[in-house]
Amino acid sequence: MGRQKTSFILTLFMVILMLVLSVGCAVPEITITPAPAPSPPPAPTQPPQPINPAWAPPPTAPTGNATLILPNIADVVAKVKPSVVAINTEVVSLDFFNRPFTQQGAGSGWILDRNGIIVTNNHVVEGASSITVTMDDGSTYTVDQSAVFTDSLNDLAIIKINAQNLPAVTVGDSAALRVGEWVVAIGNALGQGIRATEGIISRQGVAIPVAPGQTLYDLIETTAAINPGNSGGPLVNLAGEVIGITSAKIATVGVEGMGYAISTETALPIIEELITNGYVTRPWLGVVLYTVDQFAVARYELAVESGVLITQVVQDSPADIAGLKPGDVITRFAGREIATADDMIRAIHLAEIGQKVPTTYWRGKAEYTTEVIPIESPPR
Repeated sequence: MGRQKTSFILTLFMVILMLVLSVGCAVPEITITPAPAPSPPPAPTQPPQPINPAWAPPPTAPTGNATLILPNIADVVAKVKPSVVAINTEVVSLDFFNRPFTQQGAGSGWILDRNGIIVTNNHVVEGASSITVTMDDGSTYTVDQSAVFTDSLNDLAIIKINAQNLPAVTVGDSAALRVGEWVVAIGNALGQGIRATEGIISRQGVAIPVAPGQTLYDLIETTAAINPGNSGGPLVNLAGEVIGITSAKIATVGVEGMGYAISTETALPIIEELITNGYVTRPWLGVVLYTVDQFAVARYELAVESGVLITQVVQDSPADIAGLKPGDVITRFAGREIATADDMIRAIHLAEIGQKVPTTYWRGKAEYTTEVIPIESPPR
């Protein structure tokens, strides 16, 4: 019995010894690294020189009731809306198989004169076979084609309806506008009835191309939403005065709040001529122009790479009398450098009827100067 107990203790001792040796083999080796010596403290730096030790924030202005100085936009709309009209048109077009079909169009206008004179855009009524005007009170008028007077160059038109005692608007001074002023656009947006949108004047004196060979000048840029159907409607200030005629917008992905209106300063002289003459008189030379490009340079072996190429000259016109011929390239007119047909058209319109205008042009490899005397543009 004692011998068995001794053998059991010896066996147990051997098992424990083997376990200790096995665990010891799995323990990783530990290397003790001495701690690094502490780094010296940073040397003191010179504090920055203050701008003004005595400066203190300016006192904040009391807010009070500053917003109360702004007129109520609802009052502005209530004042102007009775003078804004919806214009609906029908235009006959041809389909792919040359078959006629009718397209519907919508735009806006505003009453300038209580006896039925309405202002709108040329592109609202251009080519229309029928035009109807709907007033704010729901009454509708069919427009006689002979009572439509247009100026395509400035995208303006006058419509005369047979009505009296209409609520005419007040026209304001667009030259007195400032960037940041509040404005309201009122019109037949999307052809769904008269509605109003507000915004501010974001830029003035803007020129944008709206069609090949046509640029609108002296435009008012506004953040007020301009949608299809708004064209021809009024842009008004917070006094309820018309200071612009909504005409165009930039509709591109990523672009917002860039609508444009023709300023009343630009529009009123044209409107006056449409009412008094039926058309707009302008200085006229009697030429057809083409902007010089690389194709024209190569095709006609031009000596210059910039200017306007004359492609046609009307017989006995001011250009013909001044000696200009097809193939000549005008590079300077009335002291202005001419690079494009748009430059030339703008320069002609700024010239004085009956006054001599110095004109520089190239014919072949030689440069010449002549004087052109613009005359009044003939009626269409």
